[in-house]
Amino acid sequence: MGCEFELWDCGGDLKFESCWPALMKDAHGVVIVFNADIPSHLKEIKMWYSCFVQQQFLQDAQCLLVAHHKPGSGGDVGNLALTPPLTKLKLVHSNLEENPEEIRMEFVKYLKSIISSVSESRDREEMLIFT
Repeated sequence: MGCEFELWDCGGDLKFESCWPALMKDAHGVVIVFNADIPSHLKEIKMWYSCFVQQQFLQDAQCLLVAHHKPGSGGDVGNLALTPPLTKLKLVHSNLEENPEEIRMEFVKYLKSIISSVSESRDREEMLIFT
């Protein structure tokens, strides 16, 4: 089965809000990457989740949180203070110098789950046509 993916980066800045509808159109998944070493980012990801996941009626399984830790930051990967509804999301920690393969494997798993979700949705739509 062939697939095409488009990855869009909204820049993490509200000044690009006018572009968001184009980014959201026909989206099947959302990856929210944030700097886990900056406490204010934990609050900001709630806004991104609300706009890009909840308001687009995506399921939580269609969202991946990536908590990036800069090399040498000493960030404690087990001590992120996520609050509901973010606690329901798949969370992956990334540090490209210490363990780049882990984030690659998690991203591939995420893409496979999106493919499965889209395929199941299309199958349901086709069944509705035939019944």
